[in-house]
Amino acid sequence: MRVRVVGCSGSFSGPRSAASCYLVEHREGERTWRIVLDLGSGALGQLQNYCDPTEVDAYVISHLHPDHCIDLCGLYVMHTYDPHQPHPERIDVHGPADLAAHIDRAYGVHDGGTLRTAMDFHPVTDGHTTRIGPFELLWRRVNHPGDAYGVRVTAGGHTLAFTGDTDDTPALDELLRDAHLVLADAAFVEGRDSAEGIHLTGRRAAQAALRAGGVRELVLTHIPPWNDQGAAMGEARGIWTGPLHLAMPGLMLDLEEVDGEPCPTTRAVSV
Repeated sequence: MRVRVVGCSGSFSGPRSAASCYLVEHREGERTWRIVLDLGSGALGQLQNYCDPTEVDAYVISHLHPDHCIDLCGLYVMHTYDPHQPHPERIDVHGPADLAAHIDRAYGVHDGGTLRTAMDFHPVTDGHTTRIGPFELLWRRVNHPGDAYGVRVTAGGHTLAFTGDTDDTPALDELLRDAHLVLADAAFVEGRDSAEGIHLTGRRAAQAALRAGGVRELVLTHIPPWNDQGAAMGEARGIWTGPLHLAMPGLMLDLEEVDGEPCPTTRAVSV
């Protein structure tokens, strides 16, 4: 299994990155399976650098904020109106129960229209498990406004944990425990952001990984453009002694190499 950071900017797309989006691939026999975690603002354009978005096996949406799901609207246009290639199969989209209605409203459908003509929506709940080819997904409700989830993805004996947007919560223990790789929200800054129930800081992300136990590598992500990325890394490094990386567009992490060569294979930033 390998993970490509497509977009990692927090809360809105930035000058160097689209918002939340991660391409996860696993080869089984002659077939490469692909799922995409989140499709936030600006992500659809960048995703086209790595695959045909209409041929992704499933989209996995953590919650309904625009920086995590809004480019489903563009995906609908790509699927429905391509003048060169028909797309007869609907795209599988997994996420919160209100996702289909939410995206219909965002797109602005009229005259009884719906994006369901192009997308097959699969609602999830806390503790739900989803099987997509070789991928097994566990969904856990996390500590963020709205119906928000973190996702644990397992394939080929390797595990990726994606916190989604969250403050600390006991649900992270199950999501992160023994994960080979953790993509952790680090949007808040210690001493500056006091609001509870929204985001982790770099330090709290590292604390959650340590508390869960067995985490091999930690990647800090969802950092807004106005934040000092080095500050988030410094917060985490204060207590985390294992491999630590900063998410950036194009970063590819190969979980097959976690136990051997260094995990990142392109442009990782470590301190």
